[in-house]
Amino acid sequence: MDKKDYRTVAENGKAEPEKEIPKDGSICGFDSLHSLLQASLSPQIFQEVSRLLLGLNCGRALETITLPEPAKALSSKHDFDFQAFSFQAEKESLREPRIVRVGIIQNSIALPTTTPLLDQKSAIFQKLTPIIEAAGTSGVNVLCLQEAWMMPFAFCTREKKWCEFAEPVDGESTQFLQDFARKYNMVIISPILERDVKHGETLWNTAVIIGNHGNIIGKHRKNHIPRVGDFNESTYYMEGNTGHPVFETAYGKIAVNICYGRHHPLNWLAFGLNGAEIVFNPSATVGELSEPMWPVEARNAAIANSYFVCSINRVGTEIFPNPFTSGDGKPQHSDFGHFYGSSHISAPDASCTPSLSRHKDGLMISDMDLNLSRQLKDKWGFRMTARYEMYSDLLAHYLKPDFEPQVLSDPLLHKN
Repeated sequence: MDKKDYRTVAENGKAEPEKEIPKDGSICGFDSLHSLLQASLSPQIFQEVSRLLLGLNCGRALETITLPEPAKALSSKHDFDFQAFSFQAEKESLREPRIVRVGIIQNSIALPTTTPLLDQKSAIFQKLTPIIEAAGTSGVNVLCLQEAWMMPFAFCTREKKWCEFAEPVDGESTQFLQDFARKYNMVIISPILERDVKHGETLWNTAVIIGNHGNIIGKHRKNHIPRVGDFNESTYYMEGNTGHPVFETAYGKIAVNICYGRHHPLNWLAFGLNGAEIVFNPSATVGELSEPMWPVEARNAAIANSYFVCSINRVGTEIFPNPFTSGDGKPQHSDFGHFYGSSHISAPDASCTPSLSRHKDGLMISDMDLNLSRQLKDKWGFRMTARYEMYSDLLAHYLKPDFEPQVLSDPLLHKN
């Protein structure tokens, strides 16, 4: 659908589902809200709308990055969305800029869920190879993939056969990515379904941190497990036991807040208290459930905790062979809904990149000057003005069985 088609529908006020809600997952025929607005508004109005929606970085709109031709050729050949932006910081007298180039990848699965599991995983490896190559060719320092990138997000089905995708921290997926880490001197965050062979072969939802020399720096297990509609993931794994680790890498201090953890403000806070400069949020979430929340939560976290946040969501509709229900009164169905992509990056000064496509694979690259984090801490003083001792006292009392909320009632409220 072009701009004219969209305006005709809007001006007439007629609901035409086949046009306004395309089955390909686009937004009225456009890849993203940003591209829809750009096509539908005059340049002057679009500039002002972008300022309100995306903010300003050091008083200016985000600048785009010129990407190398070989990387752009990979994007054209393999048809993935490819965008790049630069976050600046103010020039300082005593510190040089600390610029890190970050990449995030969103993708759909490569084969139907009915094909053999090994074929599915191999096809995903093959599909991601040119996207990772584009990141490496573009000089990305830290790259993050989406939640459980090496498999379909089958945790809605409650069928145990999908556990066969699980692998040790040093398993096949890690080995696949270690080659790229060494080749491009790149830190890679690999969210997988982990099988802990040393502890009863227990499963975890885990992010493996691969160093720029191909070494395994460590891992983090998902802190918060959803039990929301189809997302009943505790059939497969439970809450993680690794705390809120921050990984000091060659390119800065990074942390991983996996998927559902983004709904918990204290989870974001804990990574900040441990010194994170960039927090990655690899996710798998669908439009009906969370899309209005998606552009808000990570950006709020970046502002409140004075760090950068990279939000990654998978793409596409994954159809499973056996229908399932989720105890919510809805008819049985064979898919979660549409994973809406829309990956983006947020900065501590409230500026934000446009989103990647809602329905296509994509690679987002961002240069970020980590000096911006301390500059915003100095400006707003959130750490200085926080009342941690007060919060700690409340939480300590809340955890006790005899906790009583601090509620002061109007004495006349219940008087006859």
